[in-house]
Amino acid sequence: MEQDATGQDRVNRITYEIAVLEALRERLRCKEIWVVGANRYRNPDEDLPADFERNREDYYQALALPLDAEQFVTDRQAEMQEALSTLDAQPDPPNLTALKAELNATWPMTSLLDMVKETDLRLGFTEVLKSPTAYETLERAVLQPRLLLCLHGMGTNAGLQRMASLDSGATAKDLTYVRRRYLNVDAMRRAIAIIANGTLQARNPAIWGEGTTACASDSKHFGAWDQNLTTQWHVRYGGRGVMIYWHVERKSLCIHSQLKSPSSSEVASMIEGVLHHCTEMEVDRQYVDSHGQSTVAFAFCHLLCFELLPRLKAIHAQKLYRPETGKADAYKDLQLILTRPIDWELIRQQYDQMIKYTTALRQGTAETEAILRRFTRQNVQHPTYKALAELGKAIKTIFLCRYLHSEALRREINEGLNVVEQWNGATDFVFFARRGEMVNNRREDHEISMLALHLVQNCMVYINTLMIQKVLAQPHWQGRLTPRDSAALTPLIWEHVNPYGRFDLDMDRRLSLD
Repeated sequence: MEQDATGQDRVNRITYEIAVLEALRERLRCKEIWVVGANRYRNPDEDLPADFERNREDYYQALALPLDAEQFVTDRQAEMQEALSTLDAQPDPPNLTALKAELNATWPMTSLLDMVKETDLRLGFTEVLKSPTAYETLERAVLQPRLLLCLHGMGTNAGLQRMASLDSGATAKDLTYVRRRYLNVDAMRRAIAIIANGTLQARNPAIWGEGTTACASDSKHFGAWDQNLTTQWHVRYGGRGVMIYWHVERKSLCIHSQLKSPSSSEVASMIEGVLHHCTEMEVDRQYVDSHGQSTVAFAFCHLLCFELLPRLKAIHAQKLYRPETGKADAYKDLQLILTRPIDWELIRQQYDQMIKYTTALRQGTAETEAILRRFTRQNVQHPTYKALAELGKAIKTIFLCRYLHSEALRREINEGLNVVEQWNGATDFVFFARRGEMVNNRREDHEISMLALHLVQNCMVYINTLMIQKVLAQPHWQGRLTPRDSAALTPLIWEHVNPYGRFDLDMDRRLSLD
């Protein structure tokens, strides 16, 4: 409607006719309106077979469909349920459910503090937590329980104040002294190495399989105070905090942890963890998500003799590169996704320089992130960067072909990354106090909290490993586990663990594991 010069409302005829024709077109397309005598736009009833009622059974038989509509609906519902169940999270195998129930019945509400204590009594990891000076005033019999209380208080984020009690004989001031004098980053990493290696040695190969060489890595966001250089605002998580980058092997044992800012490179953290982790394990396959890979990462990982196996989010956007020049007609079925050939001559020219940088990474003569910063997109003209990018594109092309061809490889990568996701879920259970936020502004305190969490969680994995092995050693469990049970078996379970309540530490009370 528009107003004319005299102020009267009138219909804009052109606009009105266009609107009518658009509505007519839409209704003709779906035959809500039909044209008498037309063919394409005729009465929709004329489209149906005229003899349908007489030959109804013949038509159903030709389509191999049941005459009964209820039967058809029931069959389709069953198909939908089966299809969705293949994508939905599968329930635990029945034997694992029974195993967890027996664990809960044998060791109900096991204190997390008791797990840390039992691990130390068996492996003695607190022996490496020493004063930086040669002289120590505290006897080990007094120092050991105080160290365990400190580790548990920081690992659960409950704090040292809540660990002090009349039964322990230690005040908050005593624990603060022990924390400052005996707990540092290097000593904590040595203690974690003792627990990790002890877990690997305690495993029964008949239950857990032979030693694994595969590892998965991922980062998790932790809230933290923001008056420091590490804490940053994270757009994806919508809050300030820091990132902890975990390396977790296939049977849920964390072999390395790193504190990083949200904007730092995950590729550098991935390489750092593989090269300088704290165990005797040799990593030859590394699973990452899309943020943990790049073309340069593929090149460095290949030169460092381990496979980079990412789960790529934008798989549809990937390109394959040609192995040689002068053969544009080769691989005729892949022409739409093939690009230019690899520049092998550039790789030959820069081969020595590439090996030099790789050696620096392996020996740790420079920080991994500092080396990788030299090979960023801003430094694209650097000849060694260009050579690494060319090599990375070749290795990535090989990986993409394997990834698309092998369903087993895709399953392997997905299963490996599910393990590290489960580890991240367990951190929410263990690091429960103060809403999981690191309540200080010193980077060293952040790192000590991270290492304490790493240590406490690995203690839980170690004790659970012994518990599971003791249960499965009983006669009624012999030969009971199916292949699916064995594949899903993990020591990272906590239904029988209690991290809350009173924190009573009795060094004479042991868990019944022998």
